[in-house]
Amino acid sequence: MDLIELFIESLGTLTLNKTRTGLAILGIVIGIGSVIALVSLGQASQQAIQSQIQSLGSNLLTVQPGSFNQGAVRSAAGGRTTLTLDDAKEITKSDQITTISKVSPEYSGRTQIITGSNNTNAQVVGATPVYTEVHKIDIASGNFITESDVDSMAKVAVVGPQIVSDLFPDQTNVIGQTIRINGQMLTIIGITESKGGSGFMNQDSIVYVPLTTAQKQLFGASHLSSIALEAKSADLMVAAQDEVGYFLLARHKITDPTKADFSIMSQQDILNMASSTTGTFTALLSGIAAISLLVGGIGIMNIMLVTVTERTREIGLRKALGAKKKTITTQFLTEAIILTFSGGVIGALFGIIASYIISKLISMPFIISPFSIVLAFVVSAGIGIIFGWYPAKRAAGLQPIEALRYE
Repeated sequence: MDLIELFIESLGTLTLNKTRTGLAILGIVIGIGSVIALVSLGQASQQAIQSQIQSLGSNLLTVQPGSFNQGAVRSAAGGRTTLTLDDAKEITKSDQITTISKVSPEYSGRTQIITGSNNTNAQVVGATPVYTEVHKIDIASGNFITESDVDSMAKVAVVGPQIVSDLFPDQTNVIGQTIRINGQMLTIIGITESKGGSGFMNQDSIVYVPLTTAQKQLFGASHLSSIALEAKSADLMVAAQDEVGYFLLARHKITDPTKADFSIMSQQDILNMASSTTGTFTALLSGIAAISLLVGGIGIMNIMLVTVTERTREIGLRKALGAKKKTITTQFLTEAIILTFSGGVIGALFGIIASYIISKLISMPFIISPFSIVLAFVVSAGIGIIFGWYPAKRAAGLQPIEALRYE
């Protein structure tokens, strides 16, 4: 029996009971589709995070209170209120620091933004005028925060386009409108250009207020949540981390760098952390989805065992007419592979369509890895061979006389 004849006969056998065949394929479809969709969404989230981080500036360093083992200065356990506005001012004025071109002191926190009957939960950033230069923020209309706004603790705000959509869905010009943050009324003086993003990484869902207004009137804080630094060039990033790190150690009177009460991260550090987190999360979800492949494989084995039982007399007749064990084994193995390979094709299409729909719904890039599709077919064929081998071997091992007598 040649391969084409074997394939046609196996296909005909499987179509005799379409319901059973469909149920056998379903587990493989769900498993393959889930793996492809999750891998796709994981890669899309990594790319989205990378784009968001890179859009903040390639020469950006961020000083944060607390500990984080990274970079030239290795920090140990520290408080979360160890950075002050004076630290930022001294970095700006210091003659010891020659690699930094701009310094942006910042205080940020998430809270409810309210206007009329509309409200949204968003990040509020207390900033100074240099913030736009350090973080590459463009103003679509109106103006950004000025130095006089910071000095006078002015109750003004610059909002992202997503904030405008959430709070003023029916208005085209919101300059001069007011919003309420933590009981304080602020007047909108500007709207930023769209930078995209989603969730907590959405750069369009931020409200910018004067730094002093955020600290004293909105959050009641005297410290900074971070200090953003722009290095003069990408080649000076490591040197800038060293200079700023050791300067702050001296200023905070810390002699042991391992006990630093702050951490300094570059954009690459943040990107590596984000990529590692999303990669681990994607691998975990893919592992869970792969369990359904195992379940699907066991289901196919069970179906094939039932098929062997139903076709016992047929197998006995074939062997009585001279069919070899190899022929019987190959036929049942071919049927199992057809089941899993068909499930792989349908599952791959299902995964691609699902990832496309989800990526559009959550505004993420649509990415399909060719490797995941190839892997899907290899895995589906492998499942067919592994879980189809035992039923095929059992069928080939039947004795002709006993098989013919089977009722």
